[in-house]
Amino acid sequence: MAKTFLIDTSRCTACRGCQIACKEWNELPANDTRQWGSHQNPPDLNAYNYKLVRFNERRDGDTVRWNFFPDQCRHCIDPPCKHEADAYVEGAVIQDPETGAVLFTEKTRQLSEEACEAVREACPYNIPRRHPVTGALVKCTMCHERITRGMLPACVKACPTGAMNFGEREEMLALAEKRLAAVKAEFPNAMLADPDSVSVIYLLTDDPFNYHQNAVAGVTRDLDRQQFLARLTAPLRRSARAAMQG
Repeated sequence: MAKTFLIDTSRCTACRGCQIACKEWNELPANDTRQWGSHQNPPDLNAYNYKLVRFNERRDGDTVRWNFFPDQCRHCIDPPCKHEADAYVEGAVIQDPETGAVLFTEKTRQLSEEACEAVREACPYNIPRRHPVTGALVKCTMCHERITRGMLPACVKACPTGAMNFGEREEMLALAEKRLAAVKAEFPNAMLADPDSVSVIYLLTDDPFNYHQNAVAGVTRDLDRQQFLARLTAPLRRSARAAMQG
């Protein structure tokens, strides 16, 4: 059965337990860090951090508000990264039919720099990162090796507040609706982020833009000319590959 996360930001305290648990389980090395004016560290997702708790501080009148966002791959139900990667190397990105997990395989090492960027740009949440040594694309794996053995993802297991939840999709959708109804009593603008298209659903108490520019799909990032052309020609590449295979 398809699996789904519910990340309830109303319960997130930014302890970063999920971030550290992910790093430890995947045996990822440390990052060189620096002070850049935020409690968020590292500044962005990278090849050694598949999960990152984002911090956003803003003023709401005389009140200073913090919004915390445990960012990770959304494991889209119809993953655009897979469609894009198939135009270059079939099998570089796969989707487990049992769990719904979207997985980057060793074949991503065969992708050129341009192809990797095209796959990155296909993601509406700006998630994939290219490993600086191996050249592979990497991201959250949904702890596939854990969940197929009946274990919780490492991040969910480590969460002390109930912000991270994981289970069967229908179960998580029901929990999401229940929590949304409860949270709306205090936060009338609360919403679920893209619940029909992803397997990692966020409950947000505020405008998505007050969390992160890629909190929901449809936020367009600035593209340079090469990135724009790569996105523009993606359908042509897919058609050419299909013709060759036919």
